[in-house]
Amino acid sequence: MWWEARAVGRAVRAAWRGPGRERDLVVQSLKAAGAALIAWAVAGVWLGDPMALMAPWVALVLVQATVYSSVRQAGQQFAAICVGTLVASAAQAVAEDTTGALALSLPLLMLVANWSRFGLQGVYAATTAVFVLASGTAVSAAAVGHRVGQAALGAVIGVAVNALVLPPIHLRDVRENLAALARESGDLLCAVAADLRETHWDAQSAAGWSSDAARLQRRLEALESARSWSRESLRLTSRPLRKLHRAPTAVPPEGEDQRWSRVTGNLTALTRTLAVAADEQRTPAPPEGPVLDLYARLLRLIGDACHAEADRMVGRPADGDTEAAAEETMEELHRRLQEGLREHAGQEAARTAVLGTLLLQAENLWAEIVPEPAEPTDR
Repeated sequence: MWWEARAVGRAVRAAWRGPGRERDLVVQSLKAAGAALIAWAVAGVWLGDPMALMAPWVALVLVQATVYSSVRQAGQQFAAICVGTLVASAAQAVAEDTTGALALSLPLLMLVANWSRFGLQGVYAATTAVFVLASGTAVSAAAVGHRVGQAALGAVIGVAVNALVLPPIHLRDVRENLAALARESGDLLCAVAADLRETHWDAQSAAGWSSDAARLQRRLEALESARSWSRESLRLTSRPLRKLHRAPTAVPPEGEDQRWSRVTGNLTALTRTLAVAADEQRTPAPPEGPVLDLYARLLRLIGDACHAEADRMVGRPADGDTEAAAEETMEELHRRLQEGLREHAGQEAARTAVLGTLLLQAENLWAEIVPEPAEPTDR
């Protein structure tokens, strides 16, 4: 309970401090409650409907995470409610009491709920039948039309509130996930570098690196999900309302996703190579001595470049002089590692193979994280 209370406290503080996932959740919750209250005011107070349950219920559940999903689910839910209302009314006309009507309609409606066209809204066909039959109103064409009309009213209000009042825009998550992926990549590289400089790294250390690389894959999946949400959140939303909401208007290009996907793949390959080299039952042997220290220093600098990239993504300025000095140091380390590789080639084939593979993977990471400046084109 204490842990849960602390988590709630952190979420409240985050929502209070500024824009973020927590504040978005508060806004969506208040919008859903407001849509239900408006639907109740229209159906129950203004129109004086004594059974104005359907309108606020539908309005409440249709304030979804994006305007597009609200519209799509409004159509699915409205169709499910219509089916539930019609089947329940037919069952009520056939059966003599409410229990019999429920026994006739619910099995059929639960089967219909699994139809893929309804998506996740199919269950509302059955719940609508329960509401219709539990209300005890007599079966008539007017009653059926009345119930469907209430559902339509709630759907219109729910979608309108979601689209016109601070429409949900999910662009921030892409940048946050990219920055987290860059930061965690840097953390992994720095951890590997620190362990390599400790001369007692072993298979257990390599297993920890592999676990961290697997966590990067999960972060990459979260980035893909965030990118999908960002695309959907821009559909059916008004540009002037986005500006009024002060929502983010741009996200990093999709090429950044591909670049960090390649970085993740190279990191996975690097940790796998180290894990194989650390296995005493395998032939490849890890490099050792001064050349291993040089390699660890190179990985550390690449990790620092990842951290600088993460800071840049969240708007923190980078020190250009420091970056230039780091690149010069990386060039020098790379040159010395190439010399060490040539020296190993004349001594032991197994260590040379491992060192060459590790150096190639470091070069791949370097090329992705510290790309060369584009050459000017003549006009």
